[in-house]
Amino acid sequence: MDTVSYSIGVVLAENLKTQGFTKFDSGVVAEAMQAHLAGDAKMSMDDAAEIFGKAMQDAQADKHKENKEAGEKFLADNSKKDGIVTLESGLQYQVIKPGNGPKPTASDKVNVHYHGTLTNGQVFDSSVERGQPISFPLNGVIKGWTEGLQYMPVGAKYKFFIPYDLAYGSREAGPTIKPYSALIFEVELLGIE
Repeated sequence: MDTVSYSIGVVLAENLKTQGFTKFDSGVVAEAMQAHLAGDAKMSMDDAAEIFGKAMQDAQADKHKENKEAGEKFLADNSKKDGIVTLESGLQYQVIKPGNGPKPTASDKVNVHYHGTLTNGQVFDSSVERGQPISFPLNGVIKGWTEGLQYMPVGAKYKFFIPYDLAYGSREAGPTIKPYSALIFEVELLGIE
């Protein structure tokens, strides 16, 4: 039983550590676990989940503060460059090639070619490299795409500079996109379906 109990502690601690949550009183944790298992916890599960969720968000924010700050600095510097348009939401775009077709609405399905990178230039996804355009409902993607593509006429190619809160926010997306990452996409709007 001691070995199983110890392994539970190691697994729980590793999960917390992985999520950036390392500052807590392990004695109080053990006391709360015993009280909850005995049906005598001083806090409801809903209250505990809410408090723990907030603490985890704060821990994640601290852990990924560097990503957030680097993205904010990149976007602030980028906004000063010629040809960069900064929208009220924080989304930035640059027209690479103007188009002359209709502009999609959020409820449309679009067909695009794109090339996505981090602010350091690392490619994380590219339909261009795959040689295969993609179609999707515009309201089914990250907010930065939903907003930005509505400015593009068919045939245009834009470069979007997307703040973390219009991308994946505090979530990780795949092996490359860390929480609070600003993203860059070159997008060519091939058509509206």
